[in-house]
Amino acid sequence: MKAFEATITDLSHDGRGVARIDGKAVFVSGALQGETVRASLRKRHRSFDEAEVVELLSRSPHRVEPRCEHFGTCGGCALQHMDATAQIEAKQRVLADNFARIGKVEPESWLPPLVDEPWGYRRKGRLSVRAVAKKGRVLVGFREESNPRFVADIRHCHVVHPALGPKIGLLAELISAMDAAADIPQVEFAAGDDTFALVFRHLQPLSERDSAALAAFGREHGFAIYLQPGGVSSVHPLWPEAPRLAFRLSAGEGVDEVELEFQPLDFVQVNAGLNRRMMARTLELLDPQPTDRVLDLFCGLGNFTLPIARRVAEVAGVEGEHGLVARAGENAQRNGLANARFHVANLFEDQRQANWAREPWDKLLLDPPRAGADQVLAYLPHKQTRRIVYVSCHPASLARDAGILVHQHGFRLVSAGVMDMFPHTAHVESIALFER
Repeated sequence: MKAFEATITDLSHDGRGVARIDGKAVFVSGALQGETVRASLRKRHRSFDEAEVVELLSRSPHRVEPRCEHFGTCGGCALQHMDATAQIEAKQRVLADNFARIGKVEPESWLPPLVDEPWGYRRKGRLSVRAVAKKGRVLVGFREESNPRFVADIRHCHVVHPALGPKIGLLAELISAMDAAADIPQVEFAAGDDTFALVFRHLQPLSERDSAALAAFGREHGFAIYLQPGGVSSVHPLWPEAPRLAFRLSAGEGVDEVELEFQPLDFVQVNAGLNRRMMARTLELLDPQPTDRVLDLFCGLGNFTLPIARRVAEVAGVEGEHGLVARAGENAQRNGLANARFHVANLFEDQRQANWAREPWDKLLLDPPRAGADQVLAYLPHKQTRRIVYVSCHPASLARDAGILVHQHGFRLVSAGVMDMFPHTAHVESIALFER
């Protein structure tokens, strides 16, 4: 398609440059705010167009050389061409804009951004697998940026945990040589503090030769190997017989750590280093006292619940997934925490009659998925609740819920800030403190 010149005036929520041509928004892949580019149209839509950079006519001072040779093809990262400081500042602007536009609120103060090591941080994820007849081999990687139907042809990844990142090419070679090469659609990975697991989804039973090859690969590279012939409940270890995935978290200075065991497909925070920093900030904002009763909603494995339990009289965690709740309870028992209890409940349905919802809680922790917590805020918090810490993975839903807490429940938005859980992506993780 014909190239055109454009001035980039903003960044979109997914990290693309935004320009306006004859009043119509154009999202330009590979462009940064403030740049002038020559771009080629990729797709037309009724209300916006999509394009990609052909030539830079003026460069942003924040542009850097991407570390990864696959950047621009692989859809795993969106911002490797932007320096780290500019990335986190852009995420803070997204959060501030959402607060003002959606929630009609503004924090009394901004927290300094939380950042950690920007490379090799991803301890959890899913790699797509595709046997490509034309190439005569298997591709293993994330989806392509321009066409998510295709798997990016990568040999290494700089953001995946270093136990696996440099070995993605070896993983592709392993699967290429298997009898079941065309029957493995994905490989999931999960890292504990001491064990790294690979989960091979397979659509047909594996031959003895394939099982032996996977076990040998695990032994050679130090991976625990799991097989998944069906749904989540079908996951089972191939080698070794009983691997153990776990990570440790601090509950604060002078307080014993907690250890959380998990299964390889369980939800855990993707970035272990940032999770530790996030825990410290959460405890700082929540300010748990020995007499406090705390309610932790969307608690998962007890990532926040168990460290909080070390500091308070009682904590209850509520989560919709039965398996996570079972493991959270086991983790509480393993850590000797008799003051932590867990409940299974779908928090996107009205739970106001549940016993836990009717009890008095001094403090509330919210860590919802992208949809946010507006369903919960229809009946919580109670008048006894004086402090809320909200951990968010989606700035628009946080902004909406902040508006509810401030304008309907009589809270102040005391402070808020972003956390770089996913460096080099446009994903915005944030945390906010509300006080009555």
